[in-house]
Amino acid sequence: MNPAPSQFMYYVYVLKSDKHKWSYVGSASNLLKRIAQHDAGESCTTKKYLPIKLVYCEAYASKLDAEIREKRLKNHGNALGLLKKRIQNSMKEGAG
Repeated sequence: MNPAPSQFMYYVYVLKSDKHKWSYVGSASNLLKRIAQHDAGESCTTKKYLPIKLVYCEAYASKLDAEIREKRLKNHGNALGLLKKRIQNSMKEGAG
């Protein structure tokens, strides 16, 4: 067994716009690069909700696991609702 983490991880993340009371779920293999793209307005989906902040992320060794989790959060309101309840302090305005 290799104790070192995998070279490649896949991330599911939640972004929040306090200004517009809006949140977004996405996934990426390079989380920092993807967040920078969102911040720069390079994503049509999040561009109109700037400024946004990262409030949550999960890491997966399997790309398929990350894709399944992202779809579940996007398509099953209860899953996202439960997550938001679990991270309620992070979802508050000005949390940090």
